[in-house]
Amino acid sequence: MRWRLGVVGFPVAHSLSPRLHQAGLALAHLEGESTTLELREDQAHELRGLMGGRFDALSVTMPLKGIARALADDVDEVAARVGAVNSLLLRDGRLLGANTDGPGLLDALEAELSFSPSGRRVVLLGAGGAARGIADALVRGGSHVRVRARRPDAARELADLVPGVVTDDDGGPIDLVVNTTPVTGRPDPELERGAGPGTVVVDITYEPRRTPWRALYDGAGCATANGLGMLAYQAARQMSWWWDRPVDGARLREVIA
Repeated sequence: MRWRLGVVGFPVAHSLSPRLHQAGLALAHLEGESTTLELREDQAHELRGLMGGRFDALSVTMPLKGIARALADDVDEVAARVGAVNSLLLRDGRLLGANTDGPGLLDALEAELSFSPSGRRVVLLGAGGAARGIADALVRGGSHVRVRARRPDAARELADLVPGVVTDDDGGPIDLVVNTTPVTGRPDPELERGAGPGTVVVDITYEPRRTPWRALYDGAGCATANGLGMLAYQAARQMSWWWDRPVDGARLREVIA
């Protein structure tokens, strides 16, 4: 079989996922190709028809993760809990969905920053599809998670969706800050109350590599990272799920260093 892979969402012209897919195919000793496809939210009705007609498996990014969940015939436990899908697979005529965002971030935190979530105090910025998966993984890993979003109602919805997530601020020290908000439209960056030199900081965007928000925390002495690690490790989990064979996240990370 020659795999037809891609990444779908908007915008995705900058996406590194096709490069990761090609590397994953080589690691798994499979053949295929991968491409980008820009699909806006009002075009999401085309997504199911693309599977089988043009693609065998897809990476799904904003703003389609919630829509992909609704379109899938079956989903994994994470996608079922958080209502968002970042991975689609067509198998025996059925559209399957999974969410590898949160586990991928935890893999990257452990591998690149030696950070374990157990007992940690976390501030999560944003409440979209990626934030849902990340919040779920952090809480299940033992973290205490507070979510803050531009729309307070969105933050409350995430807190209702993921038991253990709160929206109130007790002003205590923070071990980890994760920014999932789109770069476009961000307000002027400011340090979270409770963040300091011991705080680990991740901006899940990777273009640009160092955003003004991340640079602010660099200046405060924090250990920081962009989203390249999460991208590589979630892709490794995604492709392992597609093909039912292991794909090494560390090897994929080298491809986009």
